[in-house]
Amino acid sequence: MSPTDRALLTSTHWGTYHVDVADGRVTALRDFSEDPDPSPIGPGIVDVLEGPARITAPMVRKSWLEHGPGTDSHRRGSDGFVEVSWEKANQLVTEELTRVRQQHGNQAIYAGSYGWASAGRFHHAQSQLKRFLNCIGGFTSSKNTYSFAAAEVVVPHVLGTFRGHLDTTSSWETIASECDLFVAFGGVPLKNGQISQGGLGAHVQKAGVQTAHAAGVQFVNISPLRSDVMEKVHAQWLAPRPSTDAALMLGLAGTILSEGWQDQAFLDCYTEGFDRFADYLTGKADGTPKTAEWAAGICDLPTKDIRDLAHRIAHSRTMISVAWALTRQDHGEQPFWAAIALAAMLGQMGLPGTGLGFGYSAMNNVGLNRREVDYAAFPQGQNPVPDFIPVARVSDMLENPGASFEYDGKTYTYPDIRLVWWAGGNPFHHHQDLNRMRRAWARPETIIANEWCWNALARHADIVLPCTTPLERNDIALTSKDPYQVVMDRAIPPVGQARDDHEIFKGIAVRMGVEDAFTEGRSPEEWQRWMWDISRQQAARAGVELPDWESFQRDGWTKVPAPEDQTVMMSAFRADPVANPLATPSGRIEIFSKTIAGFGYDDCPGHPVWLEPAEWLGRAAPDALHMISNQPRNKLHSQLDHGAVSTADRPKGVERVMLHPKDAAARGLTEGQIVTLHNTRGACMAEVRTSDEIRQGVVQISTGAWLDEEGELCKRGNPNVLTLDKGTSQLAQGPIAHSCLVWVSATDAPV
Repeated sequence: MSPTDRALLTSTHWGTYHVDVADGRVTALRDFSEDPDPSPIGPGIVDVLEGPARITAPMVRKSWLEHGPGTDSHRRGSDGFVEVSWEKANQLVTEELTRVRQQHGNQAIYAGSYGWASAGRFHHAQSQLKRFLNCIGGFTSSKNTYSFAAAEVVVPHVLGTFRGHLDTTSSWETIASECDLFVAFGGVPLKNGQISQGGLGAHVQKAGVQTAHAAGVQFVNISPLRSDVMEKVHAQWLAPRPSTDAALMLGLAGTILSEGWQDQAFLDCYTEGFDRFADYLTGKADGTPKTAEWAAGICDLPTKDIRDLAHRIAHSRTMISVAWALTRQDHGEQPFWAAIALAAMLGQMGLPGTGLGFGYSAMNNVGLNRREVDYAAFPQGQNPVPDFIPVARVSDMLENPGASFEYDGKTYTYPDIRLVWWAGGNPFHHHQDLNRMRRAWARPETIIANEWCWNALARHADIVLPCTTPLERNDIALTSKDPYQVVMDRAIPPVGQARDDHEIFKGIAVRMGVEDAFTEGRSPEEWQRWMWDISRQQAARAGVELPDWESFQRDGWTKVPAPEDQTVMMSAFRADPVANPLATPSGRIEIFSKTIAGFGYDDCPGHPVWLEPAEWLGRAAPDALHMISNQPRNKLHSQLDHGAVSTADRPKGVERVMLHPKDAAARGLTEGQIVTLHNTRGACMAEVRTSDEIRQGVVQISTGAWLDEEGELCKRGNPNVLTLDKGTSQLAQGPIAHSCLVWVSATDAPV
């Protein structure tokens, strides 16, 4: 049976779908038969594949084309575009790459290219871009992710690895069977669990929560939003001031220590430096005991609630879960470090269903009992350029070439970027203080974007190379983060003159004399077969049998069996810390890190601490509200913002902002009214939604609206025109979007 003899399939980061095609057009995406809780996001692509926002030919910004690189770069976003042939586009790109490399060196090319363009293993835009650039001498890169940059840097100092523990988070099955109390800092937002990087076949997060609840697990939701834990589990809701999570954890830890409820035997055997942390908790180090009363004053919670929670977690089989969003606040290293210290004090790390979890429902794969297989990826090659930036320091880099910055104990220098190439992402979604970034974005001489629709990235580029969507090419979703491995069928031919990313780079590689190095003589199908064959061999070594290529293509998908034993984070370390030490200097959990203390950072000392955020309700101007800009429920980041599923959720054309009824009434605002959210950095429009399921003093607006600027106002409701572009600390330099104060006012501006 060939792919055309079965239902067509595609895999996305938000699920697998059957694809219906009629008369050469995609007519529907239907839920995958194996998925018990399919995401509604996927069908949002159907109406925009050939819609008015589709880019169907290579385009060049008019001023750049007529007068050369760097011309009127301040007009990016407003200048017109001129259609050119692929031959002309390839010539322009080749000449510009050659000029920049010869005059400034390869370090003058920045290819951060952060994105989630496709679940496909071969047509992965970042990998294609980086392989090509490595073939011509390399580029300045970025490190870490917007999702949890602070954790990626601090947790390895404390636990030896972050990704390793993230990929082995204890399974939902062990929580249902062994846990009494699930304490969710940042909640367990099921809307986030629609997603899994690299594709997924079956959504498990809702079933995991429901099964745990049915087994008697009690949930505590610590979040400004009641909806961050599903209503049916009747979670206790504690809503501290945003950006005070670390203070609450320290108050819980201080209470446990003062009452003598800590597991001292575990601390003595498995941790390093608890005595230094204990001096901080008792106030011996700074004169301020970290009591429940102390935490209550910072978090604006009743002291009794903090005391009661400390007692419950110390006398229960407890899972401490920390959402990834906790790292995206000022000093975002501290909540994760404090959570590790708190869990260590309970002495349950490494036991089934208890201890610590990094972001249940942040993605579908967190808590999913699955086999870890090292599948093959499209090889990127080696980058000979050592220059890099922390992922969220784009504006700093563009504004300050030659300036120094601190990162993880070392001092580095920002390169002088002349050319930016972005493929597979949208920085005008991910980044903070977008008005500042727009000004910095005018500094490079050339911006190149591989894009399929006219989002803000494409509008702010000089050369736009139209790429295909996953429905217009063959690929494979091959991921260790999910048991389902799926064939991604080409459902329709490329729209207009769109080309696959691989074909785009191949065309330029031919002109630059590196075609053989880039393709190695393989076609896209031959690359995919090569990746599958290598993956079969590696899977076999892990005890997993994958079908041969022909059988995989015939059937369309295969499911890797779950491991016989349930996944339990840090179980080997718990069983024998000498034979299975952590990759820390001491081999143990470093509650106090001599390494970090040795860096001498005043904004990230050697153990978990409370540090006041740059913006928070504890020191706010009158009428200011704290803005939470969380992940959307109707799209992944900004993908498909223009599709039917997303637009149906905003009938008035702008994102919705949630306020507490008392906050709305105090400002004379009513349900459905159009308002502006504003601060000194910018403004965005939104439609009011009132609810008593948000903490008073807090507003919530989802990210993902395409930037549509009028001056410093976003008319569609992109909250990142408001967020603060500052690093979490000198250690990680992560983003701090959730530490943000705004004002909300009625507006007469037209939508």
